Amino acid sequence: MKIAIASKGKDENSEISDQAGRSPYYLIFDEKGELLEVISNPFRIGGGGAGFAVAKMLADREVNLVIAGKIGDKMKGALETRGLKYQEKSGIVKEVLEELKKS
Repeated sequence: MKIAIASKGKDENSEISDQAGRSPYYLIFDEKGELLEVISNPFRIGGGGAGFAVAKMLADREVNLVIAGKIGDKMKGALETRGLKYQEKSGIVKEVLEELKKS
């Protein structure tokens, strides 16, 4: 299982980004909470359609779960179409990962 967390920074001590499609970074973790990849979001600046593009980018990396502070309706639809689950959470990336490991 791969987990993508929208982040304001490049490490697990960063705050979760409140905008999924325009998040500066995505941190990709495995089910054990090990950081696999840091993605600088190429869609954070520009025209519309960021949510669709991010959903495709994460699906192409075989992500199973996306976490962000806020996920717009269009991005939710794009994630669902690709079979990705999502959760809206706030706080520090590391703390949210710990919560996930407990559940």
